[in-house]
Amino acid sequence: MAITTEEQLTQVLKRLQTGTPDIEGAAVISMDGLVMASSLPAEAEEDRVSAMSAALYGIGTRTVEELQRGDIEQLYIKGSNGYVIITQAGPNAVLAVMANARVKLGIVFLDVKRAVEEIAKIV
Repeated sequence: MAITTEEQLTQVLKRLQTGTPDIEGAAVISMDGLVMASSLPAEAEEDRVSAMSAALYGIGTRTVEELQRGDIEQLYIKGSNGYVIITQAGPNAVLAVMANARVKLGIVFLDVKRAVEEIAKIV
């Protein structure tokens, strides 16, 4: 039996979290805000996280265009309890990653880059 797209994406997300234990959750989200695959914490509302992530990415895209900063690569949000990183993953999806405040961002950025390359091949 062939593995589904959602199962493939879920495997990528699980590898991402296993490789960097300080990553607390991740989701692959379509550009119109729908969850394609998720490994978010139980308290996170998938639908709300996906809609906000897609909206933030859209606002970020318009902002870098307006300010002539080139093409958007990544959104990075720092809160008192950790980080949210949103990165384009192929032409039709974004990857949203939640990490705790202890995380080493260089490692996360490298792992996210690898994950989005895998995701882009799937979606």
